[in-house]
Amino acid sequence: MLSRLTAALLVPCLLTGCAANPGNSLANAYEGKFLVGTAVKSGTLKSPLPAKNTPECRDFNAFTAENAMKWQHIQPEPGVFSFAMADQLIRIAEHCNGKVIGHTLVWHQQTPDWVFTDDAGEEVSREVLLARMKAHIYTLVGRYKGQVAGWDVVNEALNDDGSLRDTPWRRIIGDDYIEYAFKYARQADPSAELYYNDYNLYKPQKVAGAVRLVKQLASKGIKVHAVGMQGHYSLFYPAISDVEQSITALINAGTNVAITELDVTVLPLPENAHTGADITQSFTAHPVYDPYVDGLPEKQQQDLAGKYESLFALFLKHAGHISRVTLWGITDGDSWRNNWPIRGRTDYPLLLDREGEHKAAYHAVAELVTPE
Repeated sequence: MLSRLTAALLVPCLLTGCAANPGNSLANAYEGKFLVGTAVKSGTLKSPLPAKNTPECRDFNAFTAENAMKWQHIQPEPGVFSFAMADQLIRIAEHCNGKVIGHTLVWHQQTPDWVFTDDAGEEVSREVLLARMKAHIYTLVGRYKGQVAGWDVVNEALNDDGSLRDTPWRRIIGDDYIEYAFKYARQADPSAELYYNDYNLYKPQKVAGAVRLVKQLASKGIKVHAVGMQGHYSLFYPAISDVEQSITALINAGTNVAITELDVTVLPLPENAHTGADITQSFTAHPVYDPYVDGLPEKQQQDLAGKYESLFALFLKHAGHISRVTLWGITDGDSWRNNWPIRGRTDYPLLLDREGEHKAAYHAVAELVTPE
């Protein structure tokens, strides 16, 4: 629910719209609390540097490539590296006075098949895959040594029950593939922070698995600076209390938390759809799952603002252990939620609308730290 003060302040925004003021900055408002980041699409990384008063420079001070640093883009073929978009991300962060977050080094998705197979199409040995992992991490992390503040070293290695996911990395190398990934990243850039990143960590069993992982790595002398809690949420889930319990569990395990990939869908999902961010999920389009093609009604605007206000109030409560909150996109039009798990929908999951204007949700979040 919105606070009375915030609700009162949002009424004119909902009725007439609140134009973005270049002098306003969400990143500046949260200075001293935590970084406020965004994901940058590949199209933006193929374009000239943004102007200083554009949303990415104005409202954010941490920048993550949505896809451009994933293995399939960095090394699509053996020994063939493509750094153009990643280089541009570095330039954007410098231009906008922000930090770069590297995403991601080891993941079972968006990794070319050749990584796991030999010329005959058979799975390679443990030794070969470890060598390929090491070479990739050394090349990518080494290129940006001192320029990337932190890396999502391993992404989405857990099932929802907290067990390790069955992936080619685990199947070929073994459970210790995560340990090796962190070791190689640390060797490549000792100054960079190292993160484990996953979705659905608000679920008790899954966060328990993340806690076990952090402690296991710590027992080997490997520090996980923060666990990234992907915030692919909805108006309807999760409960704020569940998110807080998971944040507390991770803090008690001796690590910090980063809220990563934050977006809040306003759209309904098919009954058999899973929460989270499994990119293999896909469902057939139907109007019932895309009800707001002509704009978001006032009630849903208020509900979205209330959800974001509750989330950021929680993040502020634990700001001493939350290093960053990253929105997964700049504007609603950028969001992957328009195409997942159903392609071609019109969603409104972020703080800026399709024109880059501040939404009611933006003002609700800003008002938490800049009351009038």
